Amino acid sequence: MSDLLVSGAVKRFGDVEALRGVDLEVGAGEFFCVLGPSGAGKTTLLRAVAGLERLDAGTIRSGGRDLTHAPVQGRGIGMIFQTFALYPHLTVHDNLAYPLREARLDPAQIERRVGEVAELLRIGHTLRRRPATLSGGEQQRVAIGRAIIRRSKLLLLDEPLTNLDAKLRHDTRVEFKRLHRELRMTMLYATPDQLEALTMAERIGVLREGRIVQVGTPRDLYQAPGDSFVAALVGAPRMNLLPAVLANGGRAVALPFLEVDGGPWATALGRFPAGTELWFGIRPHDLAPTVDAQAGPRFRATVHLTEPLGDVTVLDLTVGGTVFKMVLPEERAVRYRVGDEVPVGFAVANTHVFSRQTGTAIR
Repeated sequence: MSDLLVSGAVKRFGDVEALRGVDLEVGAGEFFCVLGPSGAGKTTLLRAVAGLERLDAGTIRSGGRDLTHAPVQGRGIGMIFQTFALYPHLTVHDNLAYPLREARLDPAQIERRVGEVAELLRIGHTLRRRPATLSGGEQQRVAIGRAIIRRSKLLLLDEPLTNLDAKLRHDTRVEFKRLHRELRMTMLYATPDQLEALTMAERIGVLREGRIVQVGTPRDLYQAPGDSFVAALVGAPRMNLLPAVLANGGRAVALPFLEVDGGPWATALGRFPAGTELWFGIRPHDLAPTVDAQAGPRFRATVHLTEPLGDVTVLDLTVGGTVFKMVLPEERAVRYRVGDEVPVGFAVANTHVFSRQTGTAIR
C-alpha cells in the first residue's frame, strides 16, 4: 500500500521547468531516497509534497487523501530542512514544544511528548539551552525532534546531512535508520550523495533534470543501471564508461585497445547496425590483475596515479589515451607504482553497454 503517490508533477519557475512530469510512489513505512545532482529538482519535489510549492500540473496523494491543493497545516507531514531552521531565541525545549502549542495540545501532553522525543533522540541534557550553544549534531537532532513530535506519518528530509562533518554524517545516517525502525514512519529523503542513498534507502528514485529516470533498490541501481547517467551516479568510484563502437558484424564491442564479445548485452546488440557508437561500462571493483581475474578479456595498462584509501587503493590506469580506474585491496595494490605496467583482466558477465546517443542500457 502506498503512503505517497505523486502523479505527473510539473512545477515551473518562469522559464525554468524544475519538475517535468514526476511520477513517484512511496510505500507505507518505506525509507525512500530521491537521488540526484544539484539542480535536479529534489528540493522542489519535497516542497511540493509539503505544500510549500503549488504544482502547475499533477497530483499529490498521501494516506488516500488528495493533498494537491491542501494547506500546509492540514497535510500531516513533517519536514527537516538542510539548514535545520531552528528558532534561535527559543530553548531546545520550546523549539520542540512549538508545533504542539500551535496545535493547541494540553500542556501536560506537550511536556510528556517533549520528554519522549528528547529521550528518543538523546538530547534531554540540552532542553534548557539555545540552538547557538549546541553542536551541529545536537542541532540536527533538535530539528529531527521538532519534525517528528507531531507524530506525522510522512517525514520529508531535504539534504539534512549537508552541513555536518564526515563523522557526524555517518553517525546521523545510523540515527535515521534507527528512528525509521523504531517509529515505523514513512520517510522521503532527498540527497545528492549516492553513499547516503545506497546505505540508507530501501528504494531509490534517481532524479535528473526534473524527471525520475529509474527507481529500484540500491542493488538494482548498482548492478543494472538503466542508463549511463545512473551508471555514473551510483557507485564509488564511478563506473568506467569507455568509448566503443559495435564491430564484427554486430557481435562484438570494439574499445580503442580491445575487442569484447559474449557479454550479457550480446544478443540485444543484434538490432543495431555496425559502427553504432556505444559506452562500454565496467566498475573499478570488477577489474583486477590477471593473476586474480577470472577467464576473460585481458590487456596491459600503465599506472598513472594511485589513491590510497586505507583498506583499498584506487589505481588510475591508462591505455593509450584511455583513462580508467581499478580498485584493489591495499595489500595487493602496494606492489604497483606510478609508471608500472599492469596486466588487467575482467569477467565479461560484469560489463555493461549503453547507447552513446541516448545513454540507454542495452541488455
